[in-house]
Amino acid sequence: MAGEDIAAGGSGKLVVKNIGLILSGDLARPILDADAVVAIDGRISAIGCARDLDFSGAATTIDANGAALTPGLIDSHVHPVAGDWTPRQNQLGWIDSCLHGGVTTMISAGEVHTPGRPRDVVGLKAMAITAQRCFSNFRVNGVKLHAGAPVIEPGLQEKDFAELAGAGIRYLGEVGLGGVKDGPTARKMVAWARKYGINSTIHTGGPSIPGSGLIDKDVVLEADTDVIGHINGGHTALPDDQIQCLCEQCKRGLELVHNGNERAALVTLRTAKELNQLDRVILGTDAPAGSGVQPLGILRMIAMLASLGEVPAETAFCFATGNTAKLRALDCGLIEIGRAADFVFLDRAQHSAGKTLLESVGLGDLPGVGMTVIDGIVRSHRSRNTPPATKLPSIVPG
Repeated sequence: MAGEDIAAGGSGKLVVKNIGLILSGDLARPILDADAVVAIDGRISAIGCARDLDFSGAATTIDANGAALTPGLIDSHVHPVAGDWTPRQNQLGWIDSCLHGGVTTMISAGEVHTPGRPRDVVGLKAMAITAQRCFSNFRVNGVKLHAGAPVIEPGLQEKDFAELAGAGIRYLGEVGLGGVKDGPTARKMVAWARKYGINSTIHTGGPSIPGSGLIDKDVVLEADTDVIGHINGGHTALPDDQIQCLCEQCKRGLELVHNGNERAALVTLRTAKELNQLDRVILGTDAPAGSGVQPLGILRMIAMLASLGEVPAETAFCFATGNTAKLRALDCGLIEIGRAADFVFLDRAQHSAGKTLLESVGLGDLPGVGMTVIDGIVRSHRSRNTPPATKLPSIVPG
């Protein structure tokens, strides 16, 4: 298991040149007219044409060789436990494997697979803080996993949310996976969380594992979490009319997950498009789960939504980058000055029917990942999981 003890950005200057296509992650302007990016100490400092940028003094230079550059992909819904191990599938290396699928940032929806997880107030707070500390102090191959997401239980008071926020907790686990399953109690606790800057999500749909339960539209609407977690079910989706109601009657994030109902995801996307609210759509995997770990889950969702959801491929990439960054208050997810220098280099898979990256994704083919960069540091080269990319970036010798 590769890891590092301190989540520090790369020191010095990173230059990326000869980029064939820059996908910004921003719905308003998904493709940038530029072919180079410069980052200093892990932050983007310049974007533009190579002839206009200062490349001097670079500690690292990457020649994209015509490959595309996107922000690092964000998985809005994971369930970590300890390091790079998941007891749900008794599997090692799942986070590192997802990096090879272009995911550079993950958000915990609760460490609910922890064997014997405590449900009392003292215990759940202690576990959340421990998880937050562990994943902040030890990043698997640089991947930013925002962990420590407590699942709310009866007995929590406002002071507990203040304490959690003060300890660095930024996210709630899925509302409904604990003992709080009714709308009024959930709404009160979600409001306390929001007051102290804690972002929230809710389980939506049928039970995911034995012991969990149905959370329908009425509970979701009353709880008013910041994100409607796996609105396409995790795994079992609500009826279409309830999904459409949630899209129409609230303005919160609409999370589509790989481990959900694909048809329901398309229903959600279609409704959001009709409402002119595609900025609400974000992507997750809901892994590890009973169906396993999906290292290419986010890429698969992008390709599925682009090929079957009647949205341009560059728009679908925004769902997994800038949209999530904005709804989850992250400093990554956009190719923008001042943002974290988290990048994925992509190109069309070899022998795809599509002639370009975007055309191939629009046809439903997965792209090939050629390299990932987190905080200005190269973390992986040609992916061991994706189809081989046609164009590959390379590091220019110093």
